[in-house]
Amino acid sequence: MTIPIDTDNNPLHNLLKPNAQAPMLNRRRFLQASSMTAAAGASLSLVLAGCNDDDNDIKIEAVGSSNANTRVQFLHGVASGDPLSDRVIIWTRVTPDSAGSYPVQWQVATDKNFGQIVQSGTAQADGGADYTVKVDVTGLKPATTYYYRFMAGSATSTTGTTKTLPTGDVTQVKFAVISCSNFPAGYFHAYADIARQPVDAVIHLGDYIYEYGRTTTNSDGQTVTAYASAHAAELGREVKPTTELLAINDYRERYAQYRSDKDLQAMHAALPMIAVWDDHEIANDAYTNGAENHQPNEGDWNTRKMAAMKAYHEWMPTRNGVMNQIYRSFNFGNLVSLHMLDTRIIGRDKQLDYNDYIGADTNGQPVFDGNKFVADWTNANRQLLGLAQQNWLYSQMQQSNATWQILGQQVVMGKMRMPSPVLFNLLNPKVGVSISDYLAMAQKAQQAPATLSAQEQAILNAPYIPYNLDAWDGYAVAQETVFAMAKNLNKNLVVLSGDTHNAWANNLVTNDGKPAGVEFAVQSVTSPGFEAYLPNIPPAQLAAVLPMLVQNATLKWCDTSRRGYMVVTATREQCQCDWVFVSDILQPSYSANVGKTMTVKAGQMQLIG
Repeated sequence: MTIPIDTDNNPLHNLLKPNAQAPMLNRRRFLQASSMTAAAGASLSLVLAGCNDDDNDIKIEAVGSSNANTRVQFLHGVASGDPLSDRVIIWTRVTPDSAGSYPVQWQVATDKNFGQIVQSGTAQADGGADYTVKVDVTGLKPATTYYYRFMAGSATSTTGTTKTLPTGDVTQVKFAVISCSNFPAGYFHAYADIARQPVDAVIHLGDYIYEYGRTTTNSDGQTVTAYASAHAAELGREVKPTTELLAINDYRERYAQYRSDKDLQAMHAALPMIAVWDDHEIANDAYTNGAENHQPNEGDWNTRKMAAMKAYHEWMPTRNGVMNQIYRSFNFGNLVSLHMLDTRIIGRDKQLDYNDYIGADTNGQPVFDGNKFVADWTNANRQLLGLAQQNWLYSQMQQSNATWQILGQQVVMGKMRMPSPVLFNLLNPKVGVSISDYLAMAQKAQQAPATLSAQEQAILNAPYIPYNLDAWDGYAVAQETVFAMAKNLNKNLVVLSGDTHNAWANNLVTNDGKPAGVEFAVQSVTSPGFEAYLPNIPPAQLAAVLPMLVQNATLKWCDTSRRGYMVVTATREQCQCDWVFVSDILQPSYSANVGKTMTVKAGQMQLIG
């Protein structure tokens, strides 16, 4: 099968995500940068401070500092994460006014006033970990709320609240789910709202930071404002450092800026976080051996990747002992097994690119070689998780007796396959057919099929292809493997996804049409969605027609223009998702409301709502 296409010298990349070299939102930029669509370095250990029962007063002096009276501040708040039934990571960072090594006292209590301290100790903060402190506090009780704080010199941190995981019979688990927080794009109102929610934990699905600088160079060689930064100056949210992140100190400075945000600090202080990275923690459209936003003149990819990972673990409340391994599981009694995956770095082969399948017909006209694309797309050797992680996931799901198997991961898993003429038309109006024309033809085919012209029949018979090759849909065999895994193990599968900046609800089905699970995909905290990439299509209209275009109607609902987060509530009977939208990310005040609710019943694996 071949599809005529006007290349217009446009490489086809990811429809949803910007090319860092020229992230403009005009049509020319859109056509050039969008698409329809173990790491090197050995295992580096992350040393966590252990539990210490010594809660004696500590005299704070800088070890190796020229000034023993160095002033120390807690400017980046506190955080907790990776909770288990008997332990949790607590985190902070000290900001000294001179280099050195600083003892930091920590305390964990069952009351806000720290009258009942259950664990305490000291940890060292120094430049080797960017003056961050991570403590794996052990010896805790299940399903218990704890309060924690840090002290250094005369400074005391804000008090954080955390909670351990439950064991045994559990009747309800509630998560806040977030993804894609671009600092210059707007205020982190979603974080502020989550801080007030009665949830058990926050699940962050990646793109916690973005690597772009303040400016970039467009296709005409002009210096322009970088991706999602149009309002950064007026909001006082221009990124630091000013240039793209390449070295470890660049990434550290960017994390420090993000963690200076009061709304982000409030969320971290209020709730434990379970997080994974996506691509922007390193570079846009990353994969095992490279990234779209990594050029030969930007140094060695593995060096950059490992630097970004080190900074990530320094600044995030993670427990991982292997630098490049982020996948892990959390059990909430017998109700939820949460499996956090890495679909980005550890096992992902390079994404396919539609541009690689554009050739010429006998008349020299450009065509899309669908046969070659399908052959590569369905290649069983192409990996997204990698075999080691895939086998680990199977083992985790097989051994779990929890009612719900929830996958927390980065990219959309549902089969979002659309008519190729429509997708190509979105890239270039001179190619294919518009959404409205296609739907009119489809209606005509139902009501008066005999009246269809040969050209209309050819358009309607054109293949469905993935709109986003960066997602699971670009890895057909890997996608089907996970679906078959859940179906064959007879598990209630719920997939949580981020990355696209838009909200989606998908039924997950195997190639033979059997239900395999459901997917709740979260909108972004601030990063722009389709409203920025398709500005000429009213968002309400786009959201209404997209489910009509997706093959086999597996897409049940979407919102492509609003920012916010999800609240996912699991009980024995059902798993419910509430999409919470904030009113405006460009104004300092906001309101929030639940814009959509969908549920799935245990044992049914079909979305309702």
